Parts: sequence; C-alpha cells; structure tokens
Amino acid sequence: MMTVAFTAAELTDDIRQAAAGRQRLIVGIVGAPGAGKSTLADQLDALLGYDAVLVPMDGFHLSNRVLADLGRQQRKGAPDTFDACGYVALLRRLRQQTDDVVYAPTFRRDLEEPIAASVAVSRQTPIVITEGNYLLLDTQPWSEVREVLDLAWFLEVDHDTRIDRLVARHQAYGKTVQAARDRAEGSDERNAILVRDSRYRADRIVCIDAATGPEGAHD
Repeated sequence: MMTVAFTAAELTDDIRQAAAGRQRLIVGIVGAPGAGKSTLADQLDALLGYDAVLVPMDGFHLSNRVLADLGRQQRKGAPDTFDACGYVALLRRLRQQTDDVVYAPTFRRDLEEPIAASVAVSRQTPIVITEGNYLLLDTQPWSEVREVLDLAWFLEVDHDTRIDRLVARHQAYGKTVQAARDRAEGSDERNAILVRDSRYRADRIVCIDAATGPEGAHD
C-alpha cells in the first residue's frame, strides 16, 4: 500500500466528504508510539469544529494500581495494559447512537492515569475521531475495533523522527535523557513493531506534509 503525504486540511476535506449522507462517521487514526496520532487528531478535531468530537484510545489505560496488581506496570502501553473490551463497547455505543450522550475517558500524561467521563459525545455529533496504537490489531478483542471504524488511516513517520519525539516526550515528563532513550528504544519500540505489523488493515497509509506538519508531535 503506497504512502501519500497530506495536509490536515486535505484530510479534513476527505472526512467531510465521507460523512456526507451518514448519521455518523467514525474515523480511526492509527500509528506507532511517537507517530503524531494525537497531534493529527487534535488538528482534525479543531478543523471540523462542532461537527466532530475526539475520543482517544488512551483513556482506556488500566490504572497504575490495577497494573501493579496484575504485575504489568513495567509494560505499561502494551496491548494487555488497556481495557480493550471497554474501548470496543464504547465504540459500539457511539455507532448505535441510542444514548443522548455518551461519556468517554481520557488519559492524563502528567498523572499517568486515565480520567473517567472526560469527553461528552452527543447523539447529534456526526463525526467521531478516535486515535491510538492498537486499532488495527487482528487479535481479540482488539480485532473488533476495525469492524466499527468507517475509515482507518495508518500514520507513517520515519524512524529517527519518531524516536526523537519519544525521547523528548519522556524527558518532558521527568525522565533523564538515558531513561527516556531506553524507554523509546525498548518497550516503545517493541510496541511500534507490533503496531506496524497491523498496517495492512488500514484503508490508507498517510504521512503529514513536512511543510505543514507539527514538529513536536505528542503521539
């Protein structure tokens, strides 16, 4: 599948065209850690205005206490450190549009914890954007996510840029330079390999035009 460079404005136009005539369009932005998913999703959300709402996958992180009880805290960010079934259930509620409002969680990086009921999604909102690492995995229960998405775009970025972003992000949240690089080239990279192997399930492989894309992407 060929990778094509787009601006956020061009992708916004594509979303509006795809949403025409539908009650709701659900768009998934997928990519490895540091690819810029959150930054792109924020841009699309802003450009679409009141027609869209952003529901990030990261809100379904298991809490630090639960991870400690399960012995998974050192692997935080791996697929089994999320409530994947809860995420699928929420996406299905958003698809069904039977509730007046659906409340979704978000993730606070400064706290390293999910925060419940942080995003309100009205039944009348025509576009939902969701982003995360594992939306295209073909293993249960993650494989059920793809069935709910109308569009799934895999965001590509070169390896060195992605690693530099991750190191900068980890430093910004208190890690030393060495600890940040160890995380970026260790558990983050293992997750990146897993995510990249799922890209064949995307509708489109995209990269953001270097002339317009953000330098300091935060996911």
